[in-house]
Amino acid sequence: MAQVEATTERIIAARPEDVFDALADYEGTRSKILSEHFSEFEVREGGDGDGTLVHWKLQATSKRIRDCLLDVTEPTDGQLVEKDRNSSMVTTWTVTPAGEGKARVVVSTVWNGAGGIGGFFEKTFAPKGLGRIYDEVLGKLAGEVEK
Repeated sequence: MAQVEATTERIIAARPEDVFDALADYEGTRSKILSEHFSEFEVREGGDGDGTLVHWKLQATSKRIRDCLLDVTEPTDGQLVEKDRNSSMVTTWTVTPAGEGKARVVVSTVWNGAGGIGGFFEKTFAPKGLGRIYDEVLGKLAGEVEK
């Protein structure tokens, strides 16, 4: 099994602290910015960053649906890590300054891909698809914090 990685980033015209706070707000902002690829969103514990347990289903393609139960941690300043209890998938959100009143948000997801020919196709196409999904989420995040 090869590791598969999808990374997307965006510059958002808002203070990094405000962007991070919005991302970490699973009770409020996060549910608003998810695309139609996410369903059954539910905060099961916490709701604000570190210590949150959140559930959703991610439908990356018409046939590929992941049932995710995510433990959220904040290992460093400006970083949220979502580890899926149901798979090897880990998503890391990193928010850093990008000039006066701007933030760079990088979202990177890694997981252990399938082997064989299926793994080849997964490694080739899944990062692009997941990148598009998270680009849409980042666009909605910008819409929330750039007000």
